[in-house]
Amino acid sequence: MMVAAIPVIPLLAALAVLLFRHPTPARLITAAGGLATLLLSIDLAQQVTHRVDLVVLPGWVGVNGLSALILVLQGFVAMTATIYSWGYMKHQARAGEARERRYYLNLNLFLSSLFLVPIFLQPALTWVAVELTTVLSVFLVSFDSTPQALEAAWKYAIITIMGATVAVLGIFLLLWGLSLAHVAVQTWASLKATAPLMPPLLLKLAFVLILIGFGTKVGIVPMHTWLPDAHSQAPSSVCALLSGIEVSTILYVIMRLWPVFAWIPGSFAQHWALAFGLLSVGVAAFLMIQVHDFKRLFAFSTVEQMGIVLVALGLGPAGGYASLYQVLTHAVTKSLAFYSAGAVLLTTGTRDIASVKGLIRVSPVSAMSLLFSGLAIAGAPPFAIFLSELSIFRSTWQTGHILVLVLLLGFLTVAFLGVLLKVNRMVFGQSHHRPVSLPLTIRFALLVGWLPVLVFGVYLPRPMHHLLTLAALTLRR
Repeated sequence: MMVAAIPVIPLLAALAVLLFRHPTPARLITAAGGLATLLLSIDLAQQVTHRVDLVVLPGWVGVNGLSALILVLQGFVAMTATIYSWGYMKHQARAGEARERRYYLNLNLFLSSLFLVPIFLQPALTWVAVELTTVLSVFLVSFDSTPQALEAAWKYAIITIMGATVAVLGIFLLLWGLSLAHVAVQTWASLKATAPLMPPLLLKLAFVLILIGFGTKVGIVPMHTWLPDAHSQAPSSVCALLSGIEVSTILYVIMRLWPVFAWIPGSFAQHWALAFGLLSVGVAAFLMIQVHDFKRLFAFSTVEQMGIVLVALGLGPAGGYASLYQVLTHAVTKSLAFYSAGAVLLTTGTRDIASVKGLIRVSPVSAMSLLFSGLAIAGAPPFAIFLSELSIFRSTWQTGHILVLVLLLGFLTVAFLGVLLKVNRMVFGQSHHRPVSLPLTIRFALLVGWLPVLVFGVYLPRPMHHLLTLAALTLRR
């Protein structure tokens, strides 16, 4: 029952928010719910490392190593986001208490839908949960009610729902393949077991539809156009959830189907993953050079990072562990980057990179967090992403994909320079802003967010390594 409790907690928190007129109880309840889901997901992951698979309702609800990893990452980002929201929304709630309460209501509903994705054992139900995350997050993207935010939310909803429509056609094809093999149970496990019996043409078509459909929501180029707008217009705590973990949660669905698509002859799926992955990394890297909004800078970085994960998947079994390692480090680092961006926004009142100078003199906490999170997300040592990217480079070399390695190194160098040039201009120089003190909860969330980024940059704890290993095994056919 612990598995089912994780999405239920934010749902109950959303209902509790409706009972109070003042936002203070909503802040407390939401933060407590975020902490509870993190503790439950960690305990669940520990159980999975001993049992490999944990089934609650056969054919309906359960977790394995991959879904347990996603749940832990969801729990961590949810915990830090709910704490960060306390100070951020209190500072930003210009329309009063009712507006802030509405934010916490929408936030908890979105978290509940997010936790549903990795616990369902049926692809069709998972698709429904994915669509719920879109519908419920639209209200958060448009929360500021500015013309830009409303346009971003509209674009986000239309494009990703169209993508989901394409993806569901691919899922229907796979379920049809099950019926052709006279298999009645429609679960991830039954798809994996029946894949060798399905016609290769059916698997190819299903793969293309699912990669394009769910790839739209992940932000893979060229289906990425909505992502920089939506992931920059939302409140910074929501940006951390969207870029830090929601895109990885949708990518999880593609990963659950990876053993099925591995049966397509001629490494078909791997070649597509390498092509789309390199395209995403390259396009995002050059867009990061010319961006003028620091929240859009980190949003384009999400497109780049998802491309890196796809490249690792395209390396075959040798890249399975590295791809999940990258998902882990990206989740903790990207959420921190958006927390830092939100702190800068509170400090300066603008997202324009050219308008922010001498941040170190105005808010040392914001400045140092922005500088180091920029270094971290760009892949500099000794931060977490450096080690995961190094693992991908090693896998690329070992599998003989030398051209892929050269292109990846080139694109990542461009992205590194793009991030550092922008961040350096903002942190140093002569300032014209007044000194600002950040709310305590924001500083605490930044502190907590920094812990895994620093720790995973020098040491990967054995339980996490074991969980990554179990998750990687699920990617094999």
